[in-house]
Amino acid sequence: MRRFSVFLLASVAFIPQAALAAADAAADEGDAATDTEIVVYGQGQSKQVQEVRAAQIAELAPGSSPIRAIEKLPSVNIQSADAFGNYEWSTRVTIRSFNQNQLGFTFDGIPLGDMSYGNHNGLHISRVVSPENISSVRVSQGAGAIGTQSTSSLGGTVETLSLDPKDRLGINANGTYGSNETIRGFARVNVGNPDGARGFVSYAYGTTDKYRGTGKQDQHMINAKIVVPLGEAKIDGWFSWSDRREQDYQDMSLDMLSRLGYGWDNAYPDYAAALLYADIGNNRGETGAPVSNAAAGTVYPDNVATVDDAYYDASGLRKDTVAALGITAPIGESARFALKGYYHKNKGMGLWATPYVPSPNGVPISVRTTEYDIERTGLFGNFDVDLGSNHLSIGGWWEHNDFHQARRFYAMPSRTQALDFRVYPTNAFFTQWEFDFATETLQYHVSDEIELGDLKLDLGWKGFRVENKATAVIQASFPQGKIAAEDWFQPHAGATLKLGGNGELFAGFTQATRAFASATTTGPFSTTQAGFDAIKGSLKPESSDTYELGARYNDGRFNGVIGVYLVNFHNRLLSAASGSSIVGSPSVLQNVGAVRSVGFEAAGDIKLGAGFSLFASYSYTDATYQNDVYNVSGVLLAAIKGKTVVDSPRHLLRGELSYDSGPLFGRIGVNYMSERFFTYTNDKSVPGRALVDATLGYRVTDGIEVQLNANNLFDKQYVATVGSGGFGNSGDRQTLLVGAPQQFFVTLKTEF
Repeated sequence: MRRFSVFLLASVAFIPQAALAAADAAADEGDAATDTEIVVYGQGQSKQVQEVRAAQIAELAPGSSPIRAIEKLPSVNIQSADAFGNYEWSTRVTIRSFNQNQLGFTFDGIPLGDMSYGNHNGLHISRVVSPENISSVRVSQGAGAIGTQSTSSLGGTVETLSLDPKDRLGINANGTYGSNETIRGFARVNVGNPDGARGFVSYAYGTTDKYRGTGKQDQHMINAKIVVPLGEAKIDGWFSWSDRREQDYQDMSLDMLSRLGYGWDNAYPDYAAALLYADIGNNRGETGAPVSNAAAGTVYPDNVATVDDAYYDASGLRKDTVAALGITAPIGESARFALKGYYHKNKGMGLWATPYVPSPNGVPISVRTTEYDIERTGLFGNFDVDLGSNHLSIGGWWEHNDFHQARRFYAMPSRTQALDFRVYPTNAFFTQWEFDFATETLQYHVSDEIELGDLKLDLGWKGFRVENKATAVIQASFPQGKIAAEDWFQPHAGATLKLGGNGELFAGFTQATRAFASATTTGPFSTTQAGFDAIKGSLKPESSDTYELGARYNDGRFNGVIGVYLVNFHNRLLSAASGSSIVGSPSVLQNVGAVRSVGFEAAGDIKLGAGFSLFASYSYTDATYQNDVYNVSGVLLAAIKGKTVVDSPRHLLRGELSYDSGPLFGRIGVNYMSERFFTYTNDKSVPGRALVDATLGYRVTDGIEVQLNANNLFDKQYVATVGSGGFGNSGDRQTLLVGAPQQFFVTLKTEF
C-alpha cells in the first residue's frame, strides 16, 4: 500500500508545472455551465448557491455518498468515520455552524427530513439513490431555497437531483475492490427512444469490513426511474429500495484515545471479553446491576478503566422503500405547473449490547434496541407564470407522517452464545416505552422575480404549520400530547445586479423557522409528562435571520464567488439531560438564547489549459453563543456567553488540482479544518487536521475505464465526528469517532 501511495503521488506531481505552462492556451468556453465545471456558482441567485455535477461525484470512490462531493464547498463541514460518508451513526453535515437537525435535505424534491441517525421524518440520501444515478447536488448555504420541502432549514438546504434516463438502450456497470475487503458492484440498464417513454433500473451492492475492530457494513439497493412524455407534458416516476446493515465503531473520548489508542473498538467477536467487562462493572457497582460473577474480580484487564470502554457490539439496521410519481405540464404560452406525490416506508433499529440491563437468564448483557417505523405520504407542487418582467411562483407541500418508536430489550441466549447484531431480533423480554407519533405538515410559498434590466429583485415568503401528536402505547416516564409550530410568514428578499457580461453582485435576507420533532429520543417529547405539560404552551420554535452579500464572476475560464454573511439564530433549543445519554434518561427541552454567526466565504476554479484545472475554497466562521444557560428555576447551568458553537471550525480550506485530457485523468485534493470544540464551555476540543485524497484514472476505450482512489493518502490519525453521543457543558465525553485511515480502491467501469 505504501508503494501505491508513492506511485499515486508521483502520477499527479507533474500537474502544476505542466498546467502553468499551458495556462495561456486555455480557450474561452463561454458563460454556460457544463458538466466539466468543477462547481456551478449559482449565477442569478440572490444568495450563496453552489452545485456539484455528476462528473465530480464520479471521481470519488464508487459508492461514496453525494455529500462527500459537497464538502469542498465553503462553510460546508462534512464528517464521517468511514471513507464513503455512508456510516450514518457518524455522518454529520454542518453549514455555517448550523448542525444537521437545522438543515433541509431533499431528493428530487422529496423531503428527507434532517437525515439524522434514527430519523423520525425521512432517511439518509445514501439509502434513496446510488451515486451513479445522481445528476447534481445543490447547496444553499443560507436559509435555503424558499420552495424547498423542509421545515428544518434554518441554516441551508442540500438538494440532490437524479439523472434522467437516456433515450436509447444502454448498460452501465462497475466493480470496485479495495482496502478492508471492500467490494462493490453497480449495474444499470437503460431503455427508451427519442419520442417515447424512457427509463432505467439499477442494482448496487457494497460491503466493507470495519477498518478497526471486527464487523461489516453493507447495503443492497435498487433504483428505477421512468419518464413518459404526454404531448407537451411529462410524467416521471421513481422507485427505490434499500437494505443497509452496519456494525458500529466504539465512541471514544480524549481519555480513551490516550489510554487505549486510535485502534480501539468494541469487543466483538470476543464475547468472553465483553462478559468479563460486564461482570467487573457489576462487581464495581458501575452498572447498578447485581453481582453476576464474583470470580471476575474488580480490576479490568489491560488499560480498560470503565464498563463503557468497550461494549460487545452495536449496529444500525435500516430497510427503506421510496416511491414517487409526478407530472409537469405547460398551461398556455407562459405558465407551467408541476405536481408530485410520494410514499416512504421505513423499518429500522439501533442495537446496543448494554451491560446496564442483564438478560433474564443471568447473562450480564442484553441487547437494547431503539426501533423505528416510518410511513409517510406527501404531495407537493407549484404553479409558475411569466407576466412580462415578473416571474410568479406559488407552491405548497402537505405530508402526513406516522412514526412508531419503541425501546426494547432482548436476551442473550447464554454465556456461550450471543445474538447476531446484523439480524433484526425478536421476542423482547422487556419494552421500556413505546409511542405512536402523528405529524401533519402544511407549507406554502409565494415568490416573484422582477426583471428590471440588469437588476433583478427576488421577493417572497413561505409559511407552515406542523402539528405533532404523541400517543403512548407504553408510556414509562415519557409524555404524550400535542404541540405545534406555526409561522405563516417567513419572508425572503434579495437582489442581483449584473456587472457587464461576466460579473454580478447579490444580496439577500431570509427568515426561517424550524418545526418541532416528533420522537421520544429528541425534541419536546423527550422529557417527562410534567416537563412536557409545563413547556407545551410556552416553548418557541427555533428561527434564524440570514443576511448575505457577495459577488460572482464567470467567463468560462475562471468562475468564482466571494461573500459575507450575518446570521442571528433565535430561541435555541437545548435538552438538559437528567442522566447519561447512553442510558437514555429523560431530558428537559427549553429555549436557552441566541447564537450570532458572521463569516466570509470564497470559492473559485480556473481552467489552466491542456486539461488542467484548479479549485480552491475558504471560509471563516465566527459563531458564538449570546447567552448563558439557566434552567427553568433560574439556576446557572453553563456560562457560555461568547463561547464558540460546538463543532464549528473557524477555518475551512480546500484545494483541488485536476487533469482530464484524452485517456488520462487525475485529481488530488487537500481538505483542512481547524480546531473544533465539543463542550459548550469550550474547555475540550479536537485539533485541526489536513487530509489528502487523490484519484487517477485511464480510459481504455470510450466505454471502459479504470479508476484508482486513495482516501487519507498520508494516513493521518485524526478525530472525524464530534458529538456522536451529544455535547456536554464541560469535561471529557465519550462522543468522538476516529476517522478512517489510509485506504485504496480500484474500479473498473464499463458503458455500452
